Amino acid sequence: MLQFVNRFNYTEKNLIKLSNKEIIRSCITLIQEKKYSHSSQKQFLGSIKKFYSECFRRSIDLSVIYPSRSPRELPDILSLNEVKCLLYETKNLKHKAILTTIYGLGLRISELINLKITDIDSDRMVVFIRQAKGKKDRTIMLSDNLLKLLRDYFLKYNPKIYLFEGQKSPQYSASSIRKILMKSIEKTGITKKVKVHTLRHSFATHLLENGTDVRIIQKLLGHNNLNTTMIYTHVANSTISKIKSPLDLL
Repeated sequence: MLQFVNRFNYTEKNLIKLSNKEIIRSCITLIQEKKYSHSSQKQFLGSIKKFYSECFRRSIDLSVIYPSRSPRELPDILSLNEVKCLLYETKNLKHKAILTTIYGLGLRISELINLKITDIDSDRMVVFIRQAKGKKDRTIMLSDNLLKLLRDYFLKYNPKIYLFEGQKSPQYSASSIRKILMKSIEKTGITKKVKVHTLRHSFATHLLENGTDVRIIQKLLGHNNLNTTMIYTHVANSTISKIKSPLDLL
């Protein structure tokens, strides 16, 4: 809202006098200049409507420029062999531990960064993800292979508080993790569009392909809505391969 006021040098008197068309025209100009994303456009227009409603008791109809639902693209998924190749090509022990932890637990990059040593419960073979997206806690199973790798990593690097610490900071940075992934991807020859979040997508898809109930996957990922998790049913090979083509019925 402040950008709206400052960008066009509006005073309170001018704001009251603006017609709906003038408000819409100004909104369009600002959205284009700032190159707002789909979600940012919704937040911006919502703040304009609320501002006029709360301050001037005036209802502003911005539906004509309200963004339609953004197209939902299916995420790129790495196969099991591609994940294996990616981790194999990551030779540095710390880097390998970071990427393996993200994939093995299906973590968001922020969750990996905030993971503490005390969140690893090797007796119960679970990992606690605390105050993640939506301020929610959740528990994820701990893989035997991941535990072994983390023990090797711990003995060599001896982190103090956070599981993965930076050289000059208590936590590893997101940008450094992205660089690690890109360097490893270049070595593998994988041509898919791979991001750190691709490992989380692959974790969920591989669970589904292995027969894990989608509701359990929802809890492991920390999704509020099951529909968010259901997107993986569209990319799981086991789900697609079980469908019989009508051509085979001829």
